[in-house]
This record gives sequence, C-alpha cells and structure tokens, in this order.
Amino acid sequence: MPAFAWFVSLRYLRAKRKQKFISLITLISILGVAVGVMALIVVLAVYTGFTEGLRDQIIGINSHVIVQSYAGAIRQPRELMAAVAATPGVVAQTPVIYTQALITSNATSSGVVLHGIDPESNQKVVAIGEKMKSGALESLNQEQPPTIVLGSDLARTLQVLPGDRVQLLAPNGPLTPMGVLPKLRVASVSGIFATGMYEYDANAGYLGLDLARSLAGLEPEAVHAIEVRVQDVERADAVAAAIGQRLGSSYVVRDWMQLNQNLFAALKLEKLGIFIALDLIILVAALNIISALIMLVMEKNRDIAILKSMGATTSAIMRIFLYQGLVIGVTGTILGVFSGLGLCRILKTCKIIELPANVYPMSTIPIKVVPADVTLIAVSALVITLLATLYPSRKAAGVQPAEALSYE
Repeated sequence: MPAFAWFVSLRYLRAKRKQKFISLITLISILGVAVGVMALIVVLAVYTGFTEGLRDQIIGINSHVIVQSYAGAIRQPRELMAAVAATPGVVAQTPVIYTQALITSNATSSGVVLHGIDPESNQKVVAIGEKMKSGALESLNQEQPPTIVLGSDLARTLQVLPGDRVQLLAPNGPLTPMGVLPKLRVASVSGIFATGMYEYDANAGYLGLDLARSLAGLEPEAVHAIEVRVQDVERADAVAAAIGQRLGSSYVVRDWMQLNQNLFAALKLEKLGIFIALDLIILVAALNIISALIMLVMEKNRDIAILKSMGATTSAIMRIFLYQGLVIGVTGTILGVFSGLGLCRILKTCKIIELPANVYPMSTIPIKVVPADVTLIAVSALVITLLATLYPSRKAAGVQPAEALSYE
C-alpha cells in the first residue's frame, strides 16, 4: 500500500492539460515554503551574528566577572585578589576605581565616566590596550604630570589630541557649610582609544589608580572593585558563583551575563518574535497547499471512488494526499535551505551591505549560521506543511464511491 500511495501521489503531481491551474498553485506553494525558509535562515543568521558581535564587543572592553563590596570601597584589595586568584577558572584580575567627573578642555566641557586602573594587570583582563589609536595604556603609570586616556569620540568632542591638558572636576570633596567642595585636577591626554561602541568611546576615560583615588576621595590602596577574567567566558556564571561562595556574603559577585541581562534578554525575545513573524510566510504557503489539495480532491473525486471500489483502503487514500503535501513541503524546504545558506555565504564573503560606524559596533552585516537554527527552521516548515495536508487528506478519504459514481 505505501508503494501504491507513492505511485498515485507522484502521478497526481505531474501536470496534465486540465490540471494546469492546480499545478500553478502547487508551484506557488513550493516557492512560498522556499522563500519562507530562506528568509528565516538569512534573518536569523544576521540576528545571531549581530548578537554575537555585540557580545564580543562588550566582553572585549569589560571584564568577565566583577567583585564589589557591600560596604563600598575595598580597603584591602591584595588579600581579596589572593582569594579570587585561588578560585578555579580565574585567569587574571585587576583592581579598578570608578568615578564620574566633568572634563574641560580649552574648547568645551563634557561628562566622563572615569576608570582608575593598573595598566599592567588591566591589559590581562580587558582589551583596552589593543584598542589604542594613539599612545599607550602604560603611559598612565606616569605621575608628573598626571595622565588620562580618552575615548575617540570624547576626544573629538573636547577637541583634544595627545599632549593637550584637560581639567577634571569631581564632586567628591569635603562637605562644607556651603555644600560639597569639588576636587579639581589637571591631567595630560596621553592616548586615545576606539572600541567601536559609540556610547563607550563618547563617555569613558582611563586614569592611573593614584589620580583616580584622589578624585574619588578613597583611602590609600582602596579600590571600588576587582575585575576578573575567566578561562571560559560561557562558564563565567559558574566561576562567579564559586568566587562568591569563597568570599562570603560581604561581597557581591556578578558575571557579564548578569550585568547585561536586560540587553541580551531583549535580543533573545526579539529573535523569537522574528522567528514567529517569518513563520507566517510558511503558513501562507501552507494555506496554498490546502487549497491546491482540496481542488485536486474535488477534481479526482471520480478517481478516488474508483480506487476505493477496486479495494483501496481509507488509509491508502489519505496517504496519497499526505505524500503529495509532503513532497511539496520537502521540495520547498530543501530549496529554501540551500538558497538561504547560499545567500548567507554571499553576504558573508562579499560584505555587500555596510553599516554606519557611529550606530553599530561592526562595519558590515554580520552573518552567523547556527546549525541548530537551520534544523529548527527546516523541521518547523515540514511540520506546518504536513499539518496543512491533514484536512484535504481526510476529505479525500471520506469520499463515498456510490455517491461519487451515481451520475457516471
């Protein structure tokens, strides 16, 4: 019976003169499935590439794990760093001071988020040293005059170049009857970095630990946090949990996924929304399959009745039309998968579409094809098309020979 059902199904798929319209709808159904699958593969590949590119950018300029104290400043960072270093999975660590200030040049002023760092250990944790356009991160070790490294967009706003001087005004001074007395420091611009992320390049600056400590009003050797680099970035949460267990409840330990969970949760939700929206293209193709099969059942009503009168079972009749819908779905899915992967390869190789650097962290459309996504798309297309054949198949199986042949 299965061989018989396949034989009849393939015969019905071959167009005859009076079946041209049905064959056209069948062709449109195949193309609809193919276009839907191709669109899903390309869009999800672009979206995955963008998400991973953004993740790499974030990880490249930020640490994998941050250790902070509930009490505020960490007054004995060396003892804490020794405990963190003993945690399995930790590769490197560095002390950091965070503060905000008003930075002023001869041309204008702007707000800046300052990071006080130890250049030597910092370069083992984050990749800011690799993002330098001019100067070097090691220049922050210079004490006289104090130095600062600025983001490229912030330096452009301030109209400063390496060697120019800027003023830093931080609201962390002593409390007086007139209010808080700001701290004023003068620093020389020793370098400019460019990460490719506008928000970071337009608002961030790096100082040596001593200058940052004086602006933040911290005690000698005190820092705000310990930034940590782990061996496996995908297991940063497990390493962070181990560090937190080792240090106790006085410290808060967060990994890069927790620090950016809102962003990546939104991206994941958008990816799901795109998948559902583009699946509607395949659903439209499935409706075409339903209409094509129903019209075929109506036209083959007499043939079905004859087959039944010759001994064909109800399940065999159902399989004839199920196989026909399956052929349409498989053909469209295969065409869609190959065309989608081919288009992704062309976009990745030729880099046809360029992106504005001041908006996106990458210069061209990123492409990342995930085999699991392609498999999910193909399976969903096959399931939708197969479900579309159930109603026409049951309608065909319900044909009564006596009624269909009564007027023949």
